[in-house]
Formats: sequence, C-alpha cells, structure tokens
Amino acid sequence: MSLGPSIPKPDAHGKVTGDTNYAGDIDRDGQLVAKVLFTNEPHARITRLDTAAAELVAGVVCVLTAADVPVNEYGLTMFDQPVLIGPTSTARSEVPHDVSRWEADHLAIVVAETSAAADRAAALIEVEWEQLALVPDIDAAMATDAPLLHPEHPAQSNVYHHLVIRKGDVAAAFAEADLVVEGTYELPYQEHAYLQTEAALGYVDDEGRITIETAGQWTHEDREQIAHALGLDDEQVRVIYRAIGGAFGGKEDMSLQIVVALAVVALRDRGIDRPVKAVWNREESIVGHHKRHRGRITTRWAARADGTILGVEATGHLDAGSYNYTSNKVLGNLHLTVAGPYEIPNAHIDSYAVYTNAVPGGAFRGFGGPQGCFVSESQMNKLAEATGLDPVDVRRRNTLRDGSIGITGTEMPAGVSLPEVIDACADAAAWTDPLPSPQPIAAFASLPPSTSTVRRGRGFACAYKNIGFSFGYPERSDAEIVLTGPDGADEPDGAQLFLAGADVGQGAHTAFVQMAAEATGLPFDAIDAEFSDTASSGDSGSASASRLSWMTGNAILGAAEEADKAWRDGARPARGQFRYTPPPTEPLDPDGAPSVPNFAYGYVAEAVDLSVDVETGHIVVHDVVCAIDVGRIINHDLVVGQVEGAVIQAHGYALSENLQVVDARVMNPRFSGYLIPGIGDVPDQVRSVLLEVPDPRGPFGVRGMAEMPLMPYAPAITAALHDATGLWFHEFPLTPGRVRAALRASTVSR
Repeated sequence: MSLGPSIPKPDAHGKVTGDTNYAGDIDRDGQLVAKVLFTNEPHARITRLDTAAAELVAGVVCVLTAADVPVNEYGLTMFDQPVLIGPTSTARSEVPHDVSRWEADHLAIVVAETSAAADRAAALIEVEWEQLALVPDIDAAMATDAPLLHPEHPAQSNVYHHLVIRKGDVAAAFAEADLVVEGTYELPYQEHAYLQTEAALGYVDDEGRITIETAGQWTHEDREQIAHALGLDDEQVRVIYRAIGGAFGGKEDMSLQIVVALAVVALRDRGIDRPVKAVWNREESIVGHHKRHRGRITTRWAARADGTILGVEATGHLDAGSYNYTSNKVLGNLHLTVAGPYEIPNAHIDSYAVYTNAVPGGAFRGFGGPQGCFVSESQMNKLAEATGLDPVDVRRRNTLRDGSIGITGTEMPAGVSLPEVIDACADAAAWTDPLPSPQPIAAFASLPPSTSTVRRGRGFACAYKNIGFSFGYPERSDAEIVLTGPDGADEPDGAQLFLAGADVGQGAHTAFVQMAAEATGLPFDAIDAEFSDTASSGDSGSASASRLSWMTGNAILGAAEEADKAWRDGARPARGQFRYTPPPTEPLDPDGAPSVPNFAYGYVAEAVDLSVDVETGHIVVHDVVCAIDVGRIINHDLVVGQVEGAVIQAHGYALSENLQVVDARVMNPRFSGYLIPGIGDVPDQVRSVLLEVPDPRGPFGVRGMAEMPLMPYAPAITAALHDATGLWFHEFPLTPGRVRAALRASTVSR
C-alpha cells in the first residue's frame, strides 16, 4: 500500500544539509547580473527618463526600459500591469505605461557583469515625475473626486469588480427574526514571508528557447505570461522550477520572470549569448510582491431565538491595490465564505474589488476564505452568545450537510462532512469540560511570571473552502506515465512520471509518486519522476486552491490506466498520457441567479485554548485542536505538517504580523519590523485530528486540505479572547498594544 505511510520526502536530506539548489543558488558560466529598479512612486506620471550615464558605467552591458518591451502588459487574470514604466514605448498594449501606480512598479533593468556595477548604474538613471493625486486606500478610491487609476478598464471606476448573491427574501427574514447580530470587520494585510526570496536565471537553451529557471506555482502560466510580454509563441519559452522555498500564493504572480526573460532576449538580439540572473533581497521582496488583501466587511445576521439563521446581509470591499493580480478571484472566495458554511435561506451579499495605489493584494493561503471566515465565524460566535447557546451546538444546528442548498442557490457537491468534523473537533478538545486554571505568564523577561492578571478562555470556529479553480475557469490537469521493463516481461518493473505540478515545500512531489505507485501497483522506489519543466510535461495547473493532489491524482489515475492499456497491447515502453477535466463550474450570475461555483470542498474546525494578561495585552495560546477531513491520507506526516504549518501561519496573521502601509508605502519591509512567529511564540500544542470521509470525486477519495487549517484560526482566537475578557475584537492582529488599549477602554483590567 503506497497511500497513507509517512514515506520521507526524497528531497529532505538535501534541504536539511544545504545541498539542495534553490533558484537563487543556481549559477551558469559567464552569467550576468540583472537589477530591477523600482519607480519608488506610488502615483506619478513619468515625464523624462535618461539612462545615458548608467550605460557608461564600467561593467554595464545594457539598460532596458519600456521602449524595449514588445508587449508592455501582463497579469494572471487580466492584463492590467505594465512590465516597465516609461515615457515612450512601441509596445502593443492598452495599459497606460507612463504612470507608476505602485511604489514597486518596475522602471528599468540594468544588466551588468557584477552586482556592484548594476547598483552604481541604477543610481545614475535620471528620471523626472509629475506627481498625481494619491489614492492610498479604499475610502480614497471610492470618493467622488478620486482620480481614475485604470482608465483602460471597462468599469471606468476604481470600484472595478462587483459580485452579488440574491437568495430568498432577506427583508422578510429580518422581519421574522427574534434577534439580529451585526458588525463591521477590518481585515489586515499579511506578508507571505517565505524563506526563499524571488530569484530567476535566464538563458537560451540548446533548442533555442528562452529558458527561465525560477520558483513559482504554475510553470505553464509563467510561460504564457512571459511569451505574451515578449511577443513570442509559447513554444519559444521554457520554464523550469528548481527547489522552491515556500510560496503560499505569493509566487503565483510574476516577479522576475518576465524582466529576466526580456534581458535574455535583448542580449540575444545584440549577439550576446550569456545567462542572466536576478535575486531580490528581503526588502525588495516585501515591497515588491503582493500581500493578503486588506479589506472591510459590514454584515447583519437575522436569527430565531433557537439559533436558526434566517438571513444574511453583507457588504464587503477588498483593497486590490494598484493592479488586479487575482483580486477578482479572491473576491469570489470571500463572497462565498462571508456567510459561512451554513444553511442560509435568505441572503443579500455585495462584494467589491477596489483599485488603490497601495501594494497589490493577491493569492495567499486561503485565497479570500480567511477574510470571509473571520466575519462569518465572529458572527456565529456572537449569535451563540445572544441566544445563550453553546458555540458548538449552534453550529450543529445550522451547518451544511449532504443535500444542502449552498449560498449560491444550488445543491452542495456530495460528501459534505462538516457535521462530522465539528463533532470530532469538539470531542478531541473536550469542549464541555471545565477549562484548566490560568497559568502564569511572563509578558517580559524582566517581569516574574504571574497569574494575578491572567484570564483564560477558549473559542471555536469552522470553515469550508473550494477545492480547485472556480467560477467557470477551464480547470484541467495533465499527467504522463511511461511503464518500463525488459522485452517479454509480463509486468513492468518501473515507471517514469512526468508532471508540471510545483512542490512549494508541502511535499507534493512525494505525494505524486505515492499516488503513481498506488495507481501502477509498483513500489515507490520504482517510480522515476521528472517535475516542473514545461519542456517535458503538460499543464498541471497551479499549486494553489487546495487543488494539486485532487486534480493531479485524478490525472495520474488516468495516465496509469492508459499506460496499462498500452502495456497490455505490447508496447515497450508503454506510454500513457491523460488530461483530467473535473465537473464544470459556473461564473456567479450578475443578478444573483443560482450558479454552481465549485465542484468540491474541504471542511475544517478548530478549538483554541488561550490565556491573556489583561494588564499587558499579551496572549499565550496553549492548545489548538484542528479537525479536518482529508478524504484519504496520502502521506500522514505531510498532512500533519500542513496542518501545523497552516496553524502557525494563521497564528502570525491573528496575533503579530502587522504590515504598516502609510500613504501607499510599505513602512516595515524587514523581519525586524514585521514579526512572524518565532519558536517561542507559537502555540504550546497543535493537535491534528484527521478524518477520512472520502470525496466521491477525489482520487482514492482524496480531498485537498492545505489551506483549510488557516481559515478558522483568527475567529477562534477572538472567540477565546472574548471568553476570557468579555470583549469582541473586530480587527486584528491582536498585538499586545491593541489588546491592552481595548482592555483599558473597558473595565476588564481595572
């Protein structure tokens, strides 16, 4: 049996010893250095750009500007971002390229023999700007006199994307209600904080293809965007992923891929055949890539006295920042989760994406779900308090089940396991047992531990999230398996597996080989795999949306079946290629009519036990129980690792990670000022409760699960903090200063 055992990751030894080469570690003979110069202007029109002095610096090979970009536009879901900002360009693009809308827009690329030469040249580039009115946040963007940031967009508004849900009769629901719970929730940014910063190495390979070795999440989409901007056919571009030191959605969009490829093409056209490499430092990384969206959601819930939800009203705005990235898709997930994983008979929900001059929002683990979940689960915990019901019992009363009609008016996909997940979490957390006594907290090293100002509480939250791409996107995944063995052999003794799916540190490649071994009946060690190279694999789609195991597993099953047929027909080697296409989904109807937004979901619940020092505002999390339905365990330790990693990432989101953006500029672009949890900050204990309720459509019953444990953590924390103090918190991170200020404004700490 290949599924279930905790087979060690084949790349683990190299990563532990430092032998593994990440994109930033790879060098080629004769390579040049590329430096990307940011505009450092959140909103300004460029009027003059002079690179003459920079080009004269010793060691500089060339300086590239907007005039050198064949098609000066890119974007994952819409082409709304220039590759380079410049006053002149011959590029074929409708996107105005003479306006910097973000401090990290790219101005020029310096290609030089050394980093020192590139830095000297970049400092000599002369640029003049006409300052434009700043649009730093949602409120400014929605003002009647706000400048239009994207005049090329059909919406002709900074509020450029709008989603609606219209279900039942909301007015009647509120008229019937015994009680109403409401709130306005402020949602913060979060930095991805992956260990490996952005890096890319470019060259012309032996087949004449522009080749980029990098770290990303979707090789074929990278190739498509590079080819588009360079005016090339897809087949003229090759993308290879080396080891990837974390991504979490932050490497789904472009960073250095296009600009390094542009440098390779420019050199080739000058008769120079030399590789080009670029690596961002941490400050460039934090300033230069997108974040989890900040936003604001206002909502009201109508309910009966017995806790039955009658209706939901909600209006939400996400700050897309200067460019769309995946904001239109992230908004969709928020839109579906803002009412929670519950039977909601009546709903009136409006969600908006808004352009500003701030750092772009984009994909981040949970993809809009954590923001929506904070709202829905905070509302549910308020409902429990208002009705006097236990927070777990009120969820049991309202939870989605098999046959439930979802928030978009259509039946949920089969296999809704949230009732079992809620029960498993409550049982493992001993939810109805009394809490232990407060433990001493030493808020500062200079203070002795004390219990006199410590309060203890616990909280509960649950969530659901889509598996796979949504809203009508043409989802698919390709796989190829080649069975090998000596001529005349009745059975194969080995197999080759070709897949493009990215392993961003989660162990996907290990899981793929385990599934291939299971599908072919061969031992794990008999599978020889080649991954993440557009030259050898079809399109597996992105390592995102909790989709990769689900989609790729189905593709592997199909490829194994095709290879087996070829083997039985006498082919040696026997090749099987397969593209898996899941059930179709539908875009959300603009008028709110019923739609099928997703083909599968995952389900999770969490219980948190914490203490808070009401004098200092410091919080210590003692115990986290995460119950999650994974459908079928592929690799037990990897699943537990995903749960623990997601919880710790959520811990930072909820308690300490406080990205400061003032006047559209990131003010704390270093880890000295942006505090991710250290080993002394994480929960004392994280307990994973893994359920295996098979997904009827998942390969071997598998469900995607990597994003789900992050989603309910913040509302579980605020519920536990309310249990300890009696205060509701509608914004986070719950830094000691924020908690202490709220407590001081109340009577808790007096």
